[in-house]
Amino acid sequence: MKQHRILRAYLLGAVTLLVLWWIIALLVELPIIPVPDKVFVRLGDIFASTIVIHGVYSLWRIAAGLALAVGIGYPIGLAMGYFDRFDRLLSPLVYLTYPIPKIALLPILMLLAGVGELSKILMIFLIIVFQVIIAVRDGVRTIPRETYASLYTLGASFGQLFYHVIFPASWPKFLTAVRVAMATAISVLFFTETFGTQYGMGYFIMDAWLRVNYLDMYAGIIVLSLLGLLLFGLLDTLERRTCRWQLK
Repeated sequence: MKQHRILRAYLLGAVTLLVLWWIIALLVELPIIPVPDKVFVRLGDIFASTIVIHGVYSLWRIAAGLALAVGIGYPIGLAMGYFDRFDRLLSPLVYLTYPIPKIALLPILMLLAGVGELSKILMIFLIIVFQVIIAVRDGVRTIPRETYASLYTLGASFGQLFYHVIFPASWPKFLTAVRVAMATAISVLFFTETFGTQYGMGYFIMDAWLRVNYLDMYAGIIVLSLLGLLLFGLLDTLERRTCRWQLK
């Protein structure tokens, strides 16, 4: 029942946006703002032959950057939250580098890693990894130290402690951090895909704009929005399945 309510809310939001778009297009009557039905017809015409290819490239870059951020950031955040010595050592480094706008590092990444896939994946990684580290560390630090001592006294191993205590405490904050970082990652991905590639939704949208093909441009914007919706939906589904104790 709850999922049906969520689906109805998304449908209502989509219909509202389409109605507003339609009204603006009819009032302005300029080629730069076409009516939605023409855009959706064009999207259907080029979806299988063009859009799918660009969408897969963008999804791959986001997935690779996210996997790298989780694989590196989660253990670091866990170590910082559990071991005070690691926290004292790494916190200054994290706090000094986290505020730096990651997009400002793009020229450096391109010089070091080239203009191909690696620099784009590393940019997504840099956007997500710091939020993962801080969220996981803070989640682990909410656990009272007395909890560890009592469980170790009862004979619990570190693996049992992680599975039953540390993971449930850190996982919800981790998912929230990834959700917050995802929107920024998609925006930056759009920018990075305008350099050194011929594939990706960012490239497709900018190429359509330069060709004054507004139907293709809006079709790409819609797909990029749906791509973000897909990623957020997957995160929400993962949260419902793995954090049921928090959602009750």
